Amino acid sequence: MTLPEPTSPLRVVLYEPQIPPNTGNIARTCAAFQLPLALIEPLGFCIDDRSVRRAGLDYWPHVQLSTHSDLDHLLAQLTHPYRLIGCSRYGGDSLGDFQFQRGDVLLFGREDNGLPNRVREQCDRILTIPMPGGVDADGQGGVRSLNLSVACALVAYTAGHQLLLW
Repeated sequence: MTLPEPTSPLRVVLYEPQIPPNTGNIARTCAAFQLPLALIEPLGFCIDDRSVRRAGLDYWPHVQLSTHSDLDHLLAQLTHPYRLIGCSRYGGDSLGDFQFQRGDVLLFGREDNGLPNRVREQCDRILTIPMPGGVDADGQGGVRSLNLSVACALVAYTAGHQLLLW
């Protein structure tokens, strides 16, 4: 499947998503904000899975969806300029301080282990959502991460608002 609207000012990409309801909820967010959604295979479910459809309710016809065999396949189809912004729970620029640009590609990792190092290395920047109630440097106490669909909604809204897309 090829990319819809190759010149979109902002897009969301899920790297090997595993949990159908998260993908459905993110698709719903993308429909609401009119942002293209790309899924990088392998997926942990069939795209026609009932739980994916149920989470997206009746919004799937409004989602600009594409699937890709791997990240390189997606990147080869993007129109320059773009920046690949990896979203991670650690080691990135704070969402509140980050300056988004038109063409940014918001890349979110798997629910179980995030973005692999080899994918992080391909990113132009890494972005982190600050969590005052998060775990400490040793991974102790507090919340390890936000739900993927919540994190995606926060980052997508912040980026679109900053770029005056709505």
